[in-house]
Amino acid sequence: MSDKTMTADGVVSRLSSGMTLGIGGWGSRRKPMALVRALLRAGIGDLTVISYGGPDIGVLAAAGRIRRLVTAFVTLDSIPLEPHYRAAREGGDFELTEVDEGMFMWGLQAAAHRLPFLPVRAGLGSDVMRVNPGLRTVTSPYEDGETFVAMPALRMDAALVHVNRADRLGNGQYLGPDPYFDDLFCEAADAAYVSCERIVDTAELTKEAAPQSLLLKRLAVTGVVEAPNGAHFTSCAPDYGRDEEFQREYAATPWPEFAARFLDGDEQAYQSAVQAWHKERP
Repeated sequence: MSDKTMTADGVVSRLSSGMTLGIGGWGSRRKPMALVRALLRAGIGDLTVISYGGPDIGVLAAAGRIRRLVTAFVTLDSIPLEPHYRAAREGGDFELTEVDEGMFMWGLQAAAHRLPFLPVRAGLGSDVMRVNPGLRTVTSPYEDGETFVAMPALRMDAALVHVNRADRLGNGQYLGPDPYFDDLFCEAADAAYVSCERIVDTAELTKEAAPQSLLLKRLAVTGVVEAPNGAHFTSCAPDYGRDEEFQREYAATPWPEFAARFLDGDEQAYQSAVQAWHKERP
């Protein structure tokens, strides 16, 4: 066992253009935004990104860093359509592979178990098969003879996720209502980097929360970053909710202006800019 603590810049120093990158969370909920912002500042691009998409996809798409996106949706939740993603998609800026939510989960499961694919009923009889002509079906070898979609494994070079608490060894804990498949992202990737609201001693993880809240196991985690408010402006319940006011500002602001106002400088500069922006609101 070893100390796996890192900085956000240390994480992105291990990433490179052309990688396949998984990003955990769901929509505009518990996204590893501090790590995504560090990724933007590092200039890394030409990425294949795998995500239940939210503003992580919006900012990367707007900045021109995505070559191919694999997703089930891209949304800001309280704002149904992610506007920066939509603009990039309508502009044909990247290749899109869009599948059913259940198919996406099965792709993560297959990769986590080092299988080439897993059979799933989702997708049959729908346009998912038409718009993804590379998908194949398989027939059960047993007497039922049922036909399934063969959902390919969603393997990744690296995964980025955010949780409420973690220890220095890489054990990660969620305290909110939903794990959002972050464990599968970590297990499906060659390397997994976890940001958290607070790093605590291992014994503290189960002092006030049940053992089943320990979502991430240290064997599947490469590095841990302490990043208070690191999911902003998405939610990280129960530590904080989604910053709805700021999210509306993000959605309504042209990308070059938003990037210039909030993404120039390091993470501390971002948090300071957000605080200053809130103070200016009537």
